[in-house]
Amino acid sequence: MARPVARDGSQSPVTDGALPLVADGLSVGHGGSPVLTDISLSLSPGTVTVLVGPNGCGKSTLLRTLAGLLPALAGTIRVEGDPIGRLSRRELSRRLAFLPQTPLVPAGLTVAELVRHGRYAHRGPFARHTDADREAIAWALEVTDALPLADRRLDELSGGERQRAWLATVLAQRTGVLLLDEPTTYLDLKHQFEVLEVVRRLAREHGMACGLVLHDLGQAAAYADRVIVTSGGTILAAGPAEEVLTSETIDKAFGLDVSVIRDPESGMLACFPRAKARA
Repeated sequence: MARPVARDGSQSPVTDGALPLVADGLSVGHGGSPVLTDISLSLSPGTVTVLVGPNGCGKSTLLRTLAGLLPALAGTIRVEGDPIGRLSRRELSRRLAFLPQTPLVPAGLTVAELVRHGRYAHRGPFARHTDADREAIAWALEVTDALPLADRRLDELSGGERQRAWLATVLAQRTGVLLLDEPTTYLDLKHQFEVLEVVRRLAREHGMACGLVLHDLGQAAAYADRVIVTSGGTILAAGPAEEVLTSETIDKAFGLDVSVIRDPESGMLACFPRAKARA
């Protein structure tokens, strides 16, 4: 299927037709025990969707299930219209990219060498790189501002630089869907916002469907187009950030009294606690 053209004139990895990712009636968990049930959601091209909820509510389990790394206990997941169970691991990797919270860092690799691993889904392990591979690698390094890091070893990088390298690696897959599990964890404040700016640019300028798990409600308010709040074993609320991230919903999900306001200069939403969390 033809790829739409992004705002910069390049081709977007998102395909036409069906939504990039749709889940319906999903139950997820470990060992047959569900932690979330009756989950229905979709990711749309050009949109940043953020999952938030209390610790232990199943956000990361849901994301890993959507990525095909855990089997669903019930319900269906479709990627570009096809049931996820009918796709081989290699075919799924051509359509969906997943970055875990703490990826293992291969010893001794440079950033460029790491990013080349993102092309394995498109060729055999011993195949030579094609022009398409080289183009995808160069694009991934450029869009994540990681090109100046290409020749540096991963173990020499700061946390923020290393996270951009990993983002470039999954982007080199050239998929329409990007799933990120807590991509700002362990980063200082400056690097957290740098990573989130890259994600927002991927959605808005390159048409990707981005799904993130975040702990920080302020970051979710500032960067999400859509927010899904999970609590009590299911979805408590879902929709545009300004409609979902209300003081009432946050109080119900987290037991936290907050004010939600929009910054007059940036236009971003922000959440501020008004009182201590209830016991």
